[in-house]
Amino acid sequence: MFQWRKTIYKTVCLSFLLVITVTVLQRGMAPSQFLQGQQQKELPTPEPLKTQKRDNAFSITSTFWKTKKEKAPGKEEEGGTTERQVKSWDITTTNCSANQNLSKVDWFKGLEPNFQQFLLYRHCRYFPMLINHPEKCSEDVYLLIVVKSIITQHDRREAIRRTWGKEKEVEGKKIKTLFLLGTASKEEERANYQKLLDYENHIYGDILQWDFLDSFFNLTLKEVHFLKWLNIYCDSVRFIFKGDDDVFVSPDNILEFLEDKKEGEDVFVGDVLYKARPIRKKENKYYIPSALYNKSIYPPYAGGGGFVMDGPLAKRLHKASETLELYPIDDVFLGMCLEVLKVSPVGHEGFKTFGIVRNKNSKMNKEPCFFRSMLVVHKLLPPDLIQMWDLVHSNLTCSRKLNVL
Repeated sequence: MFQWRKTIYKTVCLSFLLVITVTVLQRGMAPSQFLQGQQQKELPTPEPLKTQKRDNAFSITSTFWKTKKEKAPGKEEEGGTTERQVKSWDITTTNCSANQNLSKVDWFKGLEPNFQQFLLYRHCRYFPMLINHPEKCSEDVYLLIVVKSIITQHDRREAIRRTWGKEKEVEGKKIKTLFLLGTASKEEERANYQKLLDYENHIYGDILQWDFLDSFFNLTLKEVHFLKWLNIYCDSVRFIFKGDDDVFVSPDNILEFLEDKKEGEDVFVGDVLYKARPIRKKENKYYIPSALYNKSIYPPYAGGGGFVMDGPLAKRLHKASETLELYPIDDVFLGMCLEVLKVSPVGHEGFKTFGIVRNKNSKMNKEPCFFRSMLVVHKLLPPDLIQMWDLVHSNLTCSRKLNVL
């Protein structure tokens, strides 16, 4: 009887050991890890990161620009944040479908097709990166020049690299340049232009590109993508100039202007529009229907042709932008973000985003002595930009220099 019990006991022990051995081999665990793994629940495998989505429809259209429940960060929160610090671009897939709830709402049905399209996909907030250059901020950068461009306008980027976008160091202050791009809006152009852009990037190494179509309404996407990129990769950028690819810029004048700016000062300077009204004429490029924005005026904002802001403020703008729904006009959207932070943009006479004078035919808009004193002037296409740059930096004799700095 005793021998029979002993045989059963050995069989059970051997069976138990065999089960453990097979389980260990299947899981690829060290034997010492097996019992430890039983003491706590096995964590689920994390799902791959997907494009951030917002599927809620807005029943009251006039509230979409208001902040959500989470509070926009203030200066005091910057250092002590408990947020997970993302160390690299974390959007790897585009998984975003239309918000069909909106199609059932009466006010939505009355909108023009382009606004319907914008609202259906407005929750599609971030997209994967196609070209990245995190090394741009691997060292202290005093002035980061950031230029909005589109894939087909290689000539504009080339003119900027030859003139005001040239990377250099001035009295120990490093100036770096980046161009922000999406993908070609026309499908038949996409493959060929992408190959050309890849080659351009191989030569210059100054392109940031994301996987969304370059279009007017997507300029706001470009804004939030850059702010997120800056928040991830650039801890030591002192100032940022951000502008269009059809402007004249004087980096020397910008550096002179920034000389007396102190740490902690919220610098956001440009050609500021105060009490600008939403345009209601449908034929206008900047038309906004009342259903999308029913207030009578916009918050103060700087014209998107070019403005200067400090790096710490840009990081706070990133966090503020995530408390707002996207708006189809990018510079107005940035004004909304500033409003969340209770920061007022400052107007400056050296930023001329509508030309030196608004009369396009005026000779003053082609006078190099005026350009020599400016920080930013819009609008100049590549041949005019190169010609004006050469004139301004020649042995130019002017009766007097305008004191705009």
